[in-house]
Amino acid sequence: MQTGTGRSDSGTTAGSVPARNGLRARLHDILAGLSLASMNIPQVLGYTRIAAMPAVTGLYTVLLPLVAFACFGASKHLVVAADSATAAIFSSAVGRMATPGSTHYMALVSMVALLSAGFLLVARLFRLGFLADFLSRTVLVGFLAGVGVQVALAMTRDMLGITTTAHNPLLQLFQTLAQLSHVNIPTLLLSAGIVAIIMTGDRLTPRAPLALVTVVGTIMVSMTFGLSRFGIETIGPIVGGLPRLSIPDVSWNDMLALLPATTSCVFVIIAQSAATSRAFALRFHDPVDDNADILGLCAANAAAGLSGTFTVNGSPTQTAMAVRAGAHSQLAQLTFAIVTMLVLVFLTAPLQYLPRCVLASIVFTVALGMIDLQAMVAIRRESPGEFGLALMTAAAVVGIGVEQGIFLAIALSLFRHVRHSYEPHTMILRRDGQSGLLEPYDVRPGQQTAPGLIVYRFCADLFYANATRFAHDVQVLVDNAPTPVRCLVIDASAITDIDFSAASDLRDLFTTLRARHVTVIFGRVTPYLRADMDRHRITPVISAVNIHAQLHTAIAAARQVMTDSEISQPTIH
Repeated sequence: MQTGTGRSDSGTTAGSVPARNGLRARLHDILAGLSLASMNIPQVLGYTRIAAMPAVTGLYTVLLPLVAFACFGASKHLVVAADSATAAIFSSAVGRMATPGSTHYMALVSMVALLSAGFLLVARLFRLGFLADFLSRTVLVGFLAGVGVQVALAMTRDMLGITTTAHNPLLQLFQTLAQLSHVNIPTLLLSAGIVAIIMTGDRLTPRAPLALVTVVGTIMVSMTFGLSRFGIETIGPIVGGLPRLSIPDVSWNDMLALLPATTSCVFVIIAQSAATSRAFALRFHDPVDDNADILGLCAANAAAGLSGTFTVNGSPTQTAMAVRAGAHSQLAQLTFAIVTMLVLVFLTAPLQYLPRCVLASIVFTVALGMIDLQAMVAIRRESPGEFGLALMTAAAVVGIGVEQGIFLAIALSLFRHVRHSYEPHTMILRRDGQSGLLEPYDVRPGQQTAPGLIVYRFCADLFYANATRFAHDVQVLVDNAPTPVRCLVIDASAITDIDFSAASDLRDLFTTLRARHVTVIFGRVTPYLRADMDRHRITPVISAVNIHAQLHTAIAAARQVMTDSEISQPTIH
């Protein structure tokens, strides 16, 4: 019972519990944003090495672009920032047009971001978010596992204090193994200590901002004791200050030359961002709006281009970091942007002392967490075929790249679906000896539903690739029937569509059966299938009276045909 003052009998203000829970959630998001900043600010600085851009532009990618996506995007978890895949694409293309690091180079790179925003706007207008529907849960598990392995391999070089030049993860692994004799022992020990602290802390206190603590702590130790004296490499000096908004000064011819690289970036942005947002939305049972996310990515890249930085993308690694830090909404990303602004204005000097191996160790532990072994085991147990698809997706991401891995996974998923349609289940219905009801059995020569009658079920839409299977089954059943077949009843409950090629094959088959005095009757015909049968001129071949909406009326019609032909027909229930 509540009093007029809005208090319950226990004295608790009505609505105070949800309010406290909401405040607690916002505080968690703010803390997660602080932890996210501690991990990701050094990481985006590292991406500038791939992009061949000044270090400060890496910080610009997590300033205005983050705010733009938070305002226009739909995903609660997706972190939009610098990404190695898109950085590698545009840097190789723009590097052939201008000297890396030059003013002209930087203008071309920013123009790629603006052009990407334009292409993404077109993708949003045409609602191309449906492309993400082809990313199954199996593909997403394999995709994240592949990214986890790829990133873990990439981080080992900084964790060991060695240098590799390859971009491909497998080549990086070979180069790392070849240089094991040059490992920097202090770097290795520091990396091992950071990994042990984070992985142990995650088990004992999973919500603690361990990454933030390790980053701040190692910066202080590095400033005090000069870790670089022991061969431990640090990030180095960074020029601070907020970005200036401007339109890149690029000629029309240069813009045309940038279109191929921009197109590649846009495909990667849509595919990788959709895969990442869907993977984490499935994990937390959140709704997905891929088209809204495309609009958010458009706004983020527009902000990146105008603020003098490079193309941004939905990052699986950084999104995993946000989730691991406890983020539940884009408030964490907005906190990350605010911290970035403060760093740009006040804290670029201390950041130069951060050891690279500390950053690599933090990212390494996040990458391991992206490999969901429990999900892989569950997929293998329930669907070995899909488990193979997940493994191929992971292997493709590691072996040939993120963008190629995603598109290969989509192609394999479609191929698997087409294969099921190409080789569908087909059955003959026969009366069960105990129940007296019609039950499905595998198609084999010599089977009949009853003397002179075959009831055949085809469990897929009919198209050019599987029409031959349909015709072959029917011919086998009719040719090998114990008694001459008088009626063929087709249970069309699973057939909703017939294409042009399949319709031509069916007309030929039914004409041949009619010449052999076999009457073809369709049962369970939907309005969609009936429209296809009329349009493709199948109806005149078998006669409209032989098309029924229910199976039992089709069987009754077959019984009548057989009775009229003076062929005995047992009772069929």
